[in-house]
Amino acid sequence: MSDEETPGAGGSGGMDLSSIFQQAQNIQKRMKEAQEAVADMTVEGNAGGGMVVVQATGAGTITRVSIESVLWESGDREMTEDLVAAAVNQALLKAKQASQDQLSNLTGGLPIPPGLLNMF
Repeated sequence: MSDEETPGAGGSGGMDLSSIFQQAQNIQKRMKEAQEAVADMTVEGNAGGGMVVVQATGAGTITRVSIESVLWESGDREMTEDLVAAAVNQALLKAKQASQDQLSNLTGGLPIPPGLLNMF
């Protein structure tokens, strides 16, 4: 079997390597745009019925923490710390989910190993 007849060798029956490379570059570009969109979005976590509210970017950067004055006045440091931790964790979980949703929309639900598209 010659190279021209070998599937995938660039013949009319095979896949064009430059086309695959171009598709990978297009996906990488769209992935970068999706990551930028995620980084620009704001998610919010809260705890204690809204007594602690934490805002974060889709990239997981905490941008704002709001604590109701009633928590300060209560003097219950341990409860305040627990509520802050819970609100931060909720915000970061939402950021992670937003990122995964964007990636899933981009890939049509196909699992792509981390770092694969950075090879191109």
